[in-house]
Amino acid sequence: MRTKVEITGINTSELTVIPSEQVMELIRRSQEGDYEARDELVHGNIKLVLSVIKKFNNRGENVDDLFQVGAMGLLKAIDNFDFSHNVKFSTYAVPMIIGEIRRYLRDNSKIRVSRSLKDTAYKALQFKEKFVGEHFREPTVEEIATGLGLDSLDIVIALEAIQEPVSIFTPIFNNGGDEIFLIDQIADTTNSEEKKLNQMIIEEGIARLNDRLKNIIYDRYYLGKTQMEIAEEIGISQAQVSRLEKSALKIIFDKE
Repeated sequence: MRTKVEITGINTSELTVIPSEQVMELIRRSQEGDYEARDELVHGNIKLVLSVIKKFNNRGENVDDLFQVGAMGLLKAIDNFDFSHNVKFSTYAVPMIIGEIRRYLRDNSKIRVSRSLKDTAYKALQFKEKFVGEHFREPTVEEIATGLGLDSLDIVIALEAIQEPVSIFTPIFNNGGDEIFLIDQIADTTNSEEKKLNQMIIEEGIARLNDRLKNIIYDRYYLGKTQMEIAEEIGISQAQVSRLEKSALKIIFDKE
């Protein structure tokens, strides 16, 4: 028996999911002007929209508004889906839905760095200073994250935030005057569905990078290399590596 859960007035137990083998045919028909196929696709993917807006829920935003905006993203995904990409529709649709919600919230929010990011950055810098004193080298991102009991990506973005507080962040909501950003939520692994969506966001962002930027991000945040080490390896200055790194993070987390 399916559990009844109501979100934005919709009883999720009554929602249907379209079998994957039927989705592509419905998209094809919809793009050819078949409105019945379009309606079937929308109703069959409402759960997908709801799973995305849950990431932005309970933060002071009107859930019905978020649902309407998310549905617009779903329609754009249906209309613009490119069969040559050879990906599942949900893989293509999720970033489109998130993008619509992100634009809506950005247009209705005042941007500034959240207090939580500042606190994380301060703790990371304190740990880094202590680590250098004990080991005579800079810690990797993974070592800082392990030492603080946090996710590596939280450390990366928090440290970037205190250097470039606006350019690489997209606001999600305004709760009592304290803005929270999309990347604040990336490390949440309490829900496997949300974790999957978060991973899709990151992968979709990294896919937009050119090879040079991908290599810099890989060296910095997967191998734990310093900017100076990367600069020496590729023959440019540390300042240039810093600019390229920030440019890559902006592309990953700010689709606009």
